[in-house]
Amino acid sequence: QVNFVVCQLFALLAAVWFRTYLHSSKTSPFIRHVVATLLGLYLALFCFGWYALHFVIQSGISYYIMIIIGVENMHKYCFVFALGYLTVCQITRVYIFDYGQYSADFSGPMMIITQKITSLAFEIHDGMFRKNEDLTPSQRCLAVRRMPSLLEYLSYNCNFMGILAGPLCSYKDYITFIEGRSYQLQQSEANGKEDTKYEQTDPSPNIAVAQKLLICGLSLLFHMTITQTLPVEYNIDDNFRATASWPVRFFYLYVSLMAARPKYYFAWTLADAINNAAGFGFRGYDKNGVTRWDLISNLRIQQIEFSTSFKMFLDNWNIQTALWLKRVCYERATFSPTIQTFILSAIWHGVYPGYYLTFLTGVLMTLAARAIRNNIRHYFVQSPAVKLCYDIVTWMATQAAISYTVVPFVLLSVKPSLTFYSSCYFCLHIASILVLLVFPLKRTQKGSKKHESVQPVWSRKLEEESLLQKNNYSTTNNSFSQKQEITCRYQALKQ
Repeated sequence: QVNFVVCQLFALLAAVWFRTYLHSSKTSPFIRHVVATLLGLYLALFCFGWYALHFVIQSGISYYIMIIIGVENMHKYCFVFALGYLTVCQITRVYIFDYGQYSADFSGPMMIITQKITSLAFEIHDGMFRKNEDLTPSQRCLAVRRMPSLLEYLSYNCNFMGILAGPLCSYKDYITFIEGRSYQLQQSEANGKEDTKYEQTDPSPNIAVAQKLLICGLSLLFHMTITQTLPVEYNIDDNFRATASWPVRFFYLYVSLMAARPKYYFAWTLADAINNAAGFGFRGYDKNGVTRWDLISNLRIQQIEFSTSFKMFLDNWNIQTALWLKRVCYERATFSPTIQTFILSAIWHGVYPGYYLTFLTGVLMTLAARAIRNNIRHYFVQSPAVKLCYDIVTWMATQAAISYTVVPFVLLSVKPSLTFYSSCYFCLHIASILVLLVFPLKRTQKGSKKHESVQPVWSRKLEEESLLQKNNYSTTNNSFSQKQEITCRYQALKQ
């Protein structure tokens, strides 16, 4: 863990140097690719030793598969190989070397690389094999129309900005950043033809980086002080279960799981700050002309802590992974997309049994929460006072449901997880099943190609924002309009 933090702080300094001395206006894309890749591999070697070779092996074999299989079926082979290789490494680490330890293991970066390998394979398949009219709007705009070179592929997978903690970004956004096209805007006429090209001023990420580093510091301080005094394992302590009342037990469950989140806030926010410091992550200006550096942000802390629905929590937690699951699984699933997506999420996270208990419970909670929201929410939104009461009640219910669901994710093993659930008499499992029996779920039309109308646990709002994140345009100057891809995405949002 110390190695991980030291390497990330070094990556932060390297990012500042990279943006200052290897800016796209001063250096060719080839040099930027080479430097980003070599620095990434050096950090991986320093942090994980020769286990870092797994990153190169996984990426190299996946690239070879893409070349020899061809664009028609390479996405399937890359998906199976990358996920299978990751699973084998996770099994080896967990059951042979290091069961139950939260050390900075090499399978963590491999999870991000697996996301990149699979998402890029699907994007190339969409762009070079499938017909344009068969693609959904989001697939059409993310489609890659040419095979990347080996250097571009390794740079995308193993660059120093994201090799240790991500987050996932689209291949097109990364290449746009490396080639220095992140800040270019094009003015279009009404018929869609490009007219004049403009280049806006390169905005400074310093304020955004400073804000995110402040969040990192507070999260780390909270984790090192409060978290240690509120262990999740105390929820299954025999004496605590025997003597504490139900309200006390549920309150401790909530605060102990809330205290477990800051370490994720720290890691993901620091990773975001590193990318921003290098100049990557800009997505335009808000209506007040303030720069927005959340193109690849992985979480929204305020929305997480004050979420009033299960879906809202998942919308704002591990955002890029949610989008990856949606694009490679949910949109392409032929049956039970929600269940398939949760299963893939469990496999990707690792081989601890607690992960599978969490995600199976999550399926129940998600479906039950969706059923309740669809059937009763409209009764409570007419009056502001009534809606406020409804929001307070749903916030409490959401926090209890989230805490109840993720306990096995923290405890990892089957026995302590079942001990916890049995001590609660599987109350929320039973309640979710009863909700599904009482309230009808609104089914989607079969055979429809418009997956965008059928949102998974991460909402339509998140997908719309993810499309807008690719735009990299200014909203403060109406004379500027988006690039051709941005026009495509705007049409997608209108649909």
